[in-house]
Amino acid sequence: MRPAADWLTALPADRLMAELSLWSADLGHLADEIARVDVRTDLYHIDVADGHFSPALLFFPDLVAVARRASARPLHVHIMATDAILLDQIRQFADAGADLISIHAENAEIDAGLALIADLGLQAGLVLQLQTPVAVAAPYLDRLAMLTLLGTRIGVKGQSLDPQAEPRLREARSLIATRTGEGRLLLAADGGIRAHTVPGLRRAGADTVVMGSLAFNDADFDARMDWIHAQPAEV
Repeated sequence: MRPAADWLTALPADRLMAELSLWSADLGHLADEIARVDVRTDLYHIDVADGHFSPALLFFPDLVAVARRASARPLHVHIMATDAILLDQIRQFADAGADLISIHAENAEIDAGLALIADLGLQAGLVLQLQTPVAVAAPYLDRLAMLTLLGTRIGVKGQSLDPQAEPRLREARSLIATRTGEGRLLLAADGGIRAHTVPGLRRAGADTVVMGSLAFNDADFDARMDWIHAQPAEV
């Protein structure tokens, strides 16, 4: 299954989107987990980490292929990998069924990575760690469908949101407003997504938040999604 070719423009523009992180799903029953949440999910977030660029070791192509068979929702693959394997990782996850592949602004191979993603016919994203200035993204904005700002240290679950997260989102929102290229560019907040942090992240400019346990572990998933969708943007 795959989303329609215009999936990016078809995503909701009038509310906060739920980007569900499959890292927080029960991976032993991945297809069942996807079936449980699919109707209320805007897109799926799949973290890929090589154990070097990030301390975690996460997701491999076969699991992405399972997600692809289980859902027609867009699959956003976030690659945390060293430059030595980055381009090969892009190819492998494209083959596995990704619709959007994000690489890191801290990679040296940004230009080559974004070019390869485009050549493969996929949407491209860029991810910034906390220590990376938001302005680093400026030269790449016209090549992106998504800009993701991490609000916690890379590759570690359960951290509190860094105080820089909201100001950085506001800076990114202002930067995106200067963009001259065509097409949609989404601003995503990833890390530290909790009930008490989501409202501020939305007001700071997030179009989508990467939800893990906040979604998968909620006793009333539908009510949580209604709450997410109702979050007001800053006026």
